[in-house]
Amino acid sequence: MLATLGGAVLALATFREDKQLPVATVRLSVQLDEPGALGIYVPLVDWGVRFGAVRLPVQLRVDVRRVDRAAAERIARNREVDLEAVRAAATDAIRSYLKALVLVVLVAALLAGGLTAFAVRARSVPRVRWLLATAGGTALAATAAVGLLLPPRGPLDNPTYFAHGADIPQALQALETVNRSVGTLSEDVDAQLVGLARLVLAPGERGVLPAGGPRLTLASDVHNNVLVLPTLRRVASGGPLVIAGDLTDRGTPLEASVTRDVAAIGSPTMFVTGNHDSATLERSLARAGAIVLTRWGRLLPDGSYGPMVVNVDGLRVAGYDDPFTRREPGHERGTRPEPRTTQELQDGFARWFAPLQGRVDVVVVHEPALIEPVLSGLAESPPASPIAFLVGHTHEQDLRTQRDVVVLNGGTAGGGGTGNLAESQPIGLAQLRYTLRPFDPLAADLVTVDPASGDATARHERLDLTSAVPAERR
Repeated sequence: MLATLGGAVLALATFREDKQLPVATVRLSVQLDEPGALGIYVPLVDWGVRFGAVRLPVQLRVDVRRVDRAAAERIARNREVDLEAVRAAATDAIRSYLKALVLVVLVAALLAGGLTAFAVRARSVPRVRWLLATAGGTALAATAAVGLLLPPRGPLDNPTYFAHGADIPQALQALETVNRSVGTLSEDVDAQLVGLARLVLAPGERGVLPAGGPRLTLASDVHNNVLVLPTLRRVASGGPLVIAGDLTDRGTPLEASVTRDVAAIGSPTMFVTGNHDSATLERSLARAGAIVLTRWGRLLPDGSYGPMVVNVDGLRVAGYDDPFTRREPGHERGTRPEPRTTQELQDGFARWFAPLQGRVDVVVVHEPALIEPVLSGLAESPPASPIAFLVGHTHEQDLRTQRDVVVLNGGTAGGGGTGNLAESQPIGLAQLRYTLRPFDPLAADLVTVDPASGDATARHERLDLTSAVPAERR
C-alpha cells in the first residue's frame, strides 16, 4: 500500500504538460507544498494568484511560460479578442491535463505497487495475488481521490496574490503597473491579472471597480524600525499615509528625531499615538509637517489644537490618541506593563465619537478594543453614510465589515520593531481604496512580507458594505 501510494504521489509531483492557449503557453503541474489551491504564476513579472478551489491538499499550478504580448494587450483592452474562447481554451487545457494526470497516477501507482508485490512475494501468506489485489485497490482509491478532489470546484473568489524577493509589495505594484499601461483595465479580480486570471475565472456578477481611484496606505507598530521607511515611501507613492500608532518604542527625543522622516513620506502623513509613543513624538511630527490627530483636534506646530476633523483632498479624517500615550516629559524611558482597555476608556471614546458621526469618513485609533462598543452600536443602528476605522496595536492583519462600516488593521509595519525582535512578526501593510463625494470604501489590499526571505503576499478584498453581514470577518 505504501509503495502504491508512493507511486501515485511521485506521479503527481513529476507529471507536467505544456499547453498552447490563444494568448500564452502555460505549464500545468501539481505542487505538493501548497495545499488546497489553484495557483497561477507569471515568472516574467514574478507574481501570481492563488484560489482556494481545490479540495485535495496540493496546489494545481498554472505557470505562464510564454506570452503573446500583442494578444495580451488586446485582452487587457477588451478589444478584438473573444474572451469566452480564451476561457474555453484554458478550461479545455486544464481538463485535458487532469485526464492525463489521472491516467498517469493510476499507471504509476499500479507499477510501484505491482513491482513491490513481486519483490516481497513468498511461499507463505499472503500470496502474490492478494498483494497484487491490495496494490490494485490502493491504486484505484488514490486515482479516484485525485480525479474527484483535484479539479477546481466552486467560485474562484478571495484571491491571494504573492511575489518573491525583496521588493516588498511586488504583487500590488505589478497590478498597478498594468493598470497604468492599459488605463481601461478594471481593478476587479477578473481584470487585474491582464487576462491571465480570466483564462480560468468565470465572469463575476459584481460591478467592476473604477481604475485609478484614490487610496490611502495604512501602517502601524513600526517600533523604531526605520529600515521600513523606504518601503512605506514606495507603497504610499504620493498618496496619503496613515500611521495608526506605535511609531516608536518609548517616544524618547532620540526616537522622535530618528523617525520624524515619516512625516515627509505621505501626501500627507497622518498620525495618532499608540501606547508606546509620547507627546514628545507628537510635537516632533507636527513640526515636521505631519497631520497629528488627537481627541482634542489636530495638533499644530505651536502646540495648540486645530479642527477636530481634517479634510484631506475631500476625505474627512479624525483621530483619537491612545489613552496610554506618555504625556509627561522626561518619563519616556521608564518601562511599564502592557495597558488594559477598561470600560471607562471605551465610554470615553464613545462620547468623543458621538458628535462626529455623520461628519467623518475615516477614524484612526491605535487600540481596536477601544472601538468595540461603538461598533456594536453601529451594528444595531447602521450609520447613514459609510465609515472606516483604521487601527493597529495587535500586530496582526484584520479586516472586518458590517453594514456601512469597515475596520482595517494592517498588522505591524515594523515586523515587531527593533525592540520586539523576539516576535518574528511578518511585516504588514494595508491599502484602502475608496471613492469620494460620497465616501465609499471599495476594496482593501493587505500585504505581508517575510523579513527573512523577502517573500511577499498580497490579498485583495472587495468591500460590499451595504450588503455585509454585521461583524462579518473576511
